Amino acid sequence: MKVDLLKYMSDRLQKDCERIKEPGPVITISRLSGCPGRKVAQKLTEELTKKMFIRGIDKEWRLLTKEIMSESARELDMHPSKIKYVFKYEQKGILDDILQSHANKYYKSDRKIRNTVAKVIRNMSCEGNVVILGRGGVAITRDVLKSLHVNLEAPLEWRVLRASEKNQISPEEAEKFVLEIDKKRKQFRDYFEGRNTDYTRFDLTFNCMTLSIDEIVNIIIKAAEIRKLI
Repeated sequence: MKVDLLKYMSDRLQKDCERIKEPGPVITISRLSGCPGRKVAQKLTEELTKKMFIRGIDKEWRLLTKEIMSESARELDMHPSKIKYVFKYEQKGILDDILQSHANKYYKSDRKIRNTVAKVIRNMSCEGNVVILGRGGVAITRDVLKSLHVNLEAPLEWRVLRASEKNQISPEEAEKFVLEIDKKRKQFRDYFEGRNTDYTRFDLTFNCMTLSIDEIVNIIIKAAEIRKLI
């Protein structure tokens, strides 16, 4: 059942790339809470763009962040604030869904919003030269041939310490926060890839406790060169 759902979604989303001869390249970055995902993504985007400039190619790499929410809202004909909760890995309850669907003629279900987000991510990825941080990107773009999928992890204790310092909360509160974010992100990926399946595999996994941001970025770029993404 899960595999059939994944095949259906892959076949449906593949149509979005048919107008592009060679979809990609795209690099996705997934991360556990407390890992410097945004810093890695920003640094990677900058360094990839420099590579393009040095080679005389006038096409920069983009880090997709707010653009995904803005374009998804436009596709849904909704204000971005109305779908922001999805990007915080939250979802409506069944009762809330039912009540709002009867009370608001412009109502869009969680499923409709998430599927639209997937479509937007897919379209942007097919256009190429993009870095996607989170958003279920690894599941949504896994079958794009010119893609590379990165995972950032670190020991729980290290991540809790970082969250405690950053948010100025106790270690106990930080651990609860970190585990909750990890859970929500996994649930978000599960929606697209199917729970308890091995549909998605990361190509590279980094320990953020032992590797610096520069080291991680340099290795990703080297892998991208080997895979002929750049």
